[in-house]
Amino acid sequence: MAKKVVAALKSTTGKSYAKVIRMQKSEKSGAYAFEEDIVDTDKVKEYFAQKK
Repeated sequence: MAKKVVAALKSTTGKSYAKVIRMQKSEKSGAYAFEEDIVDTDKVKEYFAQKK
C-alpha cells in the first residue's frame, strides 16, 4: 500500500513536487518499513507503478 501526501511541494522555478511514501514488507522479519521520496507531480503514478 502506498499513499500520496496531500500537500504538494513547490520550488521557485514553478515545478511542483510531491512527497510520496511507499510501504514495504521486510522479507526477513515481516515488519513494514516506509520509504519516503520527493518526486515531480507528473511522475507520481510512475513511481508507484515500479516495483522495488
